[in-house]
Amino acid sequence: MPKLSVIVPFYNVQRYAPDTLRSLRANARPDFEFVLVDDHSEDGTPAILERAAEDLADVAQVRHIRHDRNGGIATARNTGLDAARGEYLAFLDGDDWLAPGYLSELVAAAERLGCDFVRTDHVRVTDRARSVRRVPVGLRDEVLNPRDAILPADRTTSVDYVSVWAGAYHRRLLERGLLHFTEGLHTAEDRPWTWKLHREAESFAVINLLGVFYRRGVTSSLTRIGDARQLDFIRAFDQIVEETAADRDAGRLLPKAVRQYCAIMAHHLAEEDKFEPAVARRLRAMSAAALRRMPQDALDDVLGSMDMERSARLRRLRRRTGTAREAV
Repeated sequence: MPKLSVIVPFYNVQRYAPDTLRSLRANARPDFEFVLVDDHSEDGTPAILERAAEDLADVAQVRHIRHDRNGGIATARNTGLDAARGEYLAFLDGDDWLAPGYLSELVAAAERLGCDFVRTDHVRVTDRARSVRRVPVGLRDEVLNPRDAILPADRTTSVDYVSVWAGAYHRRLLERGLLHFTEGLHTAEDRPWTWKLHREAESFAVINLLGVFYRRGVTSSLTRIGDARQLDFIRAFDQIVEETAADRDAGRLLPKAVRQYCAIMAHHLAEEDKFEPAVARRLRAMSAAALRRMPQDALDDVLGSMDMERSARLRRLRRRTGTAREAV
């Protein structure tokens, strides 16, 4: 069994994939496995991966998989999870990269702490600017209960840090069904995944290790594209609210889930000009329907505590009348 499997999905990233693959080589060990998943790229990415798989096989274990159709990031990661054999699992996106030696330090920390998963800070790269993004947990190198890190509802907490590639996860989480992503989500796939992990895993720790470089502002990223796939956040947060409502601590946790849902919804509504007109109309209709589905007491509390601009926008939408057909 490999000590670590790193799952790396690629889709139309020929400009960035060489950096990603060079960083994997700089982290390679014979007991590491790199699972390269090509999500049916249509540019030069497949040829780059073919060459890289041969090159990396000299220094690590490599599995190279190509989808026969594009399924999105959640599906690509799930393909990697199904193929991975490692005791620990980690993720990396095909346009990001790692500092040399990062993975060995990550595994050493995970073994030393012995918890279900560890999280790390990361570096956000926007053009030539770099900034550190920290896990919003004050205690470092100490094993904690992930459920306790969900709250308080009115502050940034661990479930707001959805960078799934900033950390490592023990295989027992995979065997318990906690590491697969909701199939078909093209965006916000990390949101229900992070909530499920914090509700159901038993232990985690945040470590002082900086070595993941997240490339922000890539033009092909779905976060930069105003098409209907952006609306997947509604499906993702409906799942969070539904699963949290069934949790034994629903009374405590639901306010955080609803607040987070409202914040993301207000963000998209404030930037609706980036969407195609038909998609913007769907955004408004689906958001109005989602507000009516939320636990209304929790929603009242959230709207009463948000800033006036966002609260007013959501209140207007909440009063909107519309048919169920509008929100399909």
